Amino acid sequence: MKNVNKYTRQFFEAPATQMKWTKKSCIEKAPMWCSVDLRDGNQALIIPMSLGEKLEFFNKLVEIGFKEIEIGFPAASETEYDFCRTLIEQNMIPDDVTIQVLTQSREHIIHKTFEALKGCKNAIVHLYNSTSLAQREQVFCKSREEIIDIAVTGARLCKEYREKYEGNFRFEYSPESFTGTEPEFALEVCNAVLDIWQPTTDDKAIINLPVTVQLSMPHVYANQVEYMCDNLRYRENVIVSLHPHNDRGCAVADTEMGLLAGADRVEGTLFGNGERTGNVDIITLAMNMYSQGVDPELDFSDIPSITELYTKVTRMEVHERSPYSGKLVFAAFSGSHQDAIAKGMKWREDGRSEHWTVPYLPIDPEDVGREYSADVIRINSQSGKGGIGYILETRFGYNLPKKMRETLGYMVKSVSDHKHKELLPDEVYQIFKTNFVDITEPLKVTKTRYVQCNGIEATVSLEFNGRVASATNNGNGRLDAVSNAIRSYTGIDYSINTYTEHALEVGSASKAVSYVEIIGENGASFWGTGIDTDIVESSIKALVSAVNNMFKDE
Repeated sequence: MKNVNKYTRQFFEAPATQMKWTKKSCIEKAPMWCSVDLRDGNQALIIPMSLGEKLEFFNKLVEIGFKEIEIGFPAASETEYDFCRTLIEQNMIPDDVTIQVLTQSREHIIHKTFEALKGCKNAIVHLYNSTSLAQREQVFCKSREEIIDIAVTGARLCKEYREKYEGNFRFEYSPESFTGTEPEFALEVCNAVLDIWQPTTDDKAIINLPVTVQLSMPHVYANQVEYMCDNLRYRENVIVSLHPHNDRGCAVADTEMGLLAGADRVEGTLFGNGERTGNVDIITLAMNMYSQGVDPELDFSDIPSITELYTKVTRMEVHERSPYSGKLVFAAFSGSHQDAIAKGMKWREDGRSEHWTVPYLPIDPEDVGREYSADVIRINSQSGKGGIGYILETRFGYNLPKKMRETLGYMVKSVSDHKHKELLPDEVYQIFKTNFVDITEPLKVTKTRYVQCNGIEATVSLEFNGRVASATNNGNGRLDAVSNAIRSYTGIDYSINTYTEHALEVGSASKAVSYVEIIGENGASFWGTGIDTDIVESSIKALVSAVNNMFKDE
């Protein structure tokens, strides 16, 4: 990269802090959550949501459990204003939900914002102005004192307008571009605003510290947050909020470290939608907490339905590998991964672990509305016998012997490799059925009769290469007797090496399934499977299927 000298650090490290957050290993309780999907997320869309779409999305956010929802910038457009009025006039805001609206520190905008909030039971008025060095010098051409004056004037106007309008209005202030602002100056601005608002126990103020543009590694932001938390005035009556964007791909890390550093609240969006590379993804944050046994106090138990609504109203797609919500995040194609997951699931089914510890799966997919057979074990040319056996057992009820799984595994992988595609569970089952189940060519047994004579004597009616015949022989059991009759008539030599059976629980529970492995003269192994309501008949069908596979090989 030849232009590296063009760039330098644009962030300012906080004055020396104790870095208390580094002593903590996890977040122990859920923060206050504020969804900004309808403001920050909406303004980032190529086609912003219509009024109807915003109303539908608002209802979903309430259903998920958000108690604070930023609905827009009422003074920015008629659509934004009408949305706010519709929510209020149609009484669509639950009593325990607070809407939040954004306003610049300009009197006519603040005035229109309060007009939009007429009759609202609970609202947060979110005041902001930019404080970063780059914006002060390049955009506004203003001194520090002039920037403070903008913030203080806006804070004073908010307080004055609150006296004129009925409703429970709380205040929030954001030093926009906080991460590009000298921490001492950001503190000075925020404290000046707080001096105007004079927050109390019953009227707490929110100081929001936005990562408007991600400029540093997450630990630098955490130090900035800790510095602010330790030095803000009225701290016991101030809610410190985080609003990270994702320019460096570190929004989740910024937020988690910021919470460890003392923050109380998070503003973000579902799936991380937002300007440029997006806002922090609240689903990821919440599910990260959930995976460590902390209740996030948001309900993401049906992520597929949330994804469906989100894609419909935003016209955005959720990436297949997006944590927790992507279609492939629980999918395992690797044979070793599939085997580990299958064994982990069996370990759990046997009651050998109180907590979720399944390898390769940080959470139970069912907790977010996903299915094991459809979402976890996926079959392609990279898959192994464990995953293929898992699908046949959980989806279709066939518990194949270990060695048979290996034989089938090579077949399935070969088909996937030649077709250059993933195989669906039904396709895997069809390969199994075609190659192993009830095969009747070139040999077919049509009837068997048994008598007690030198053990068991079996008379077998059969068809072989189009000829109808009968064969009789003895054995130490019915299957052995039938096998000896087949061997004596056909002239084929083999020995039965494996026989297992079980009830076929998927479909009709009255059926039995048998698996037979035979070993030919050259040591080659051949498998067959039989299904019948009679266990002896199912074992004979399995034997005949294995013999036919041996003929096929010859």
